[in-house]
Amino acid sequence: MNYVMREYTPADETSWLRCRVLAFLDTSFYDAVVPSKPAVTPGLELVVVDETGSVVALMDTGIEGELATIDTVAVHPDHRRRGLGRQLLERTRAWACSAGAIALEAWTRDDADTLAWYRSMGFAESDHYLHVYAFYYTDPAEPGRAIAEPRPGLRPMLVFGHAPLADEERLRSEFARVHVDRRFAMPI
Repeated sequence: MNYVMREYTPADETSWLRCRVLAFLDTSFYDAVVPSKPAVTPGLELVVVDETGSVVALMDTGIEGELATIDTVAVHPDHRRRGLGRQLLERTRAWACSAGAIALEAWTRDDADTLAWYRSMGFAESDHYLHVYAFYYTDPAEPGRAIAEPRPGLRPMLVFGHAPLADEERLRSEFARVHVDRRFAMPI
């Protein structure tokens, strides 16, 4: 299959959204659905398209000062293990270096394949914190346990929060969905 890597254009949005949803579906980000593509400014927004023009891989990276941050990286499940993520990363690193960044970082959750990919690309893991979901349909009592003070007439259905890693054991005993969010970084 022939692929073309290029910068994202607004005409790619629907295909970009589909690729991202399908790529995230078998990860802990399965519910990170967005109705429109978030802008990355200033930054680099890359896509890989197949012969039909469909987006099959993407990488969006923002830059602030000397730090470039990968906001989104996704490869459509039907196009994985073909080096597309590596190619996107190589182009992103070159761009970040030319833009004056000295480090490239990414934050991700505890998915074995994703963690292995970042490590194999040369990223080092450092900071950690928790993503905690309290979801009514998992356990009707979870959202109530996640908020300090209920508001009359407002019934929480889903609460998403950040917590320190030191609280992991306690939070895992209270909530069904707790993820370790990890920072990966590499010098450019």
